[in-house]
Amino acid sequence: MRQYIGIVHKDPSSDFGVSFPDFPGCVSAGETLAEAAALAQEALLAHIELMAGDGELIPEPMTLEAALADPDVGGGVPILVPLPDDRDTSKAA
Repeated sequence: MRQYIGIVHKDPSSDFGVSFPDFPGCVSAGETLAEAAALAQEALLAHIELMAGDGELIPEPMTLEAALADPDVGGGVPILVPLPDDRDTSKAA
């Protein structure tokens, strides 16, 4: 099972936001951390399916060290967002 790093951000006046260093522009949010994580998985799956449908290569998951070194992470908290085995498009790319 592939797992990608999602970065959780939370401001006092906002929901929990999740972004993906491997996939710029792929974001999600939820009122609770659990909701944000579940919606992040849905957003990731949709993003990857669109990329695969367009013939784009799906990147290998970056390491935690590389994700934390990304200047866009900016103090966010990393979480692992798994791709279910039956939805893992890496075999197609």
